[in-house]
Amino acid sequence: MRVSALMYLCAAGVSPLVAQGEANRLTERARQDREIVYFLRQPETHAFDLYHDYTEWREGQSTYLNVVRAGSAVSNPSAVLLDTGERLVTETLRGEAIPRAGIELGQPVGPETEVVVIRFPAVTRGRSVRLRISETYTDSARYRLAGGELVWDRVFGRPRNAVVLPAGWYLTASSIPATVSESPDGRVRLDFENPRPDEIAVLIKARRRGSSEQ
Repeated sequence: MRVSALMYLCAAGVSPLVAQGEANRLTERARQDREIVYFLRQPETHAFDLYHDYTEWREGQSTYLNVVRAGSAVSNPSAVLLDTGERLVTETLRGEAIPRAGIELGQPVGPETEVVVIRFPAVTRGRSVRLRISETYTDSARYRLAGGELVWDRVFGRPRNAVVLPAGWYLTASSIPATVSESPDGRVRLDFENPRPDEIAVLIKARRRGSSEQ
């Protein structure tokens, strides 16, 4: 049976406030319980599909919140409980609808704040659930075509992230070291791993196959 970091610290006599702060620092990174894969559509669309694979182990937890980054638009959210294959209910809330639904984001909520809410059966003691959340995003500032070159510019906050280029494109530059491979359908894939508790600013550039360097 897994003992949470918070329970362990409180049992050791650490104050609840300090224990919560320390427990937050011990989640996700060491367990590597989350992966995100981005599938880029053609850059003219500024759109990309993604999925999160995420393990939730906190007893009683029954909601996953995905706050949409400012400047991005989300569509087609869906979720599945990978342990059983069950399709989960998703809901997209914006602005004042967020606090009205009793959702606490831990950050200020403005008129443009948007969050995707996924509800699942509450985690029971000693168990965990594995979720896959899928969405489509459009973001013309962070994903665009410039002078015939694909430009992807996004900050990653999770330990594991992968980016799959659109069909027909080859990698020319990446600001952060990555493992580069080819997917079964011939698309270029970059895998980024960051064990540090900080973010990495990933800038990727690519060109169409058959195009000449300028």
